[in-house]
Amino acid sequence: MHINNSVIVITGGGSGLGAATAGLLVQRGAHVVLADITEEAGSMTATRLGANARFVATDVTKEESVVALVSAAKEIGSIRGVINCAGVAPAEKIVGRERPHRLDTFARTININLIGTFNVVRLCAAAMSENEPDETGERGVIINTAFVADGR
Repeated sequence: MHINNSVIVITGGGSGLGAATAGLLVQRGAHVVLADITEEAGSMTATRLGANARFVATDVTKEESVVALVSAAKEIGSIRGVINCAGVAPAEKIVGRERPHRLDTFARTININLIGTFNVVRLCAAAMSENEPDETGERGVIINTAFVADGR
C-alpha cells in the first residue's frame, strides 16, 4: 500500500490506538479522516495533527453516520485505507459480587465492537471498490483491530 497522499479513514481516531496510528500515517504523508463519537477528543487530535487530518463526528453503529463519514473522506480523495480502532471494553465480570453481567452492557459492546466495525467495513469497501486499481491491482486496504483485557 502506498501511504503518501492516500486518504485513510481511522475509526476511534480521537484517542488511543486510533490517534497514535493517525499520527504515524500523517508523518508518512497520508491524509487521515478521524472518525470518533467523542467530538472533543477527535477535534483536538485533528488540530494537533495539522492540515493532513480531518475530524468527522461518527457513530459507527449508525448507517447514516458512516455514510456521512465516507462522503467526507471522498471529498479529500479516493479512500485507500480503513483502520478500525473504535471499540469499548467495559470492566464488568460475568458474575460480580452484586449481580451477573448486565445484558445491556454486553449488547452495547457487541453493537459497537462487532456491528459497528462491520458497518464501517461494508460502506468503506463499497467506496473502495470504485477505485482504479494501483499497479499491483489494489483498490484499498482494510485493517480491523481487536483488544482483549484481563480484568483480574
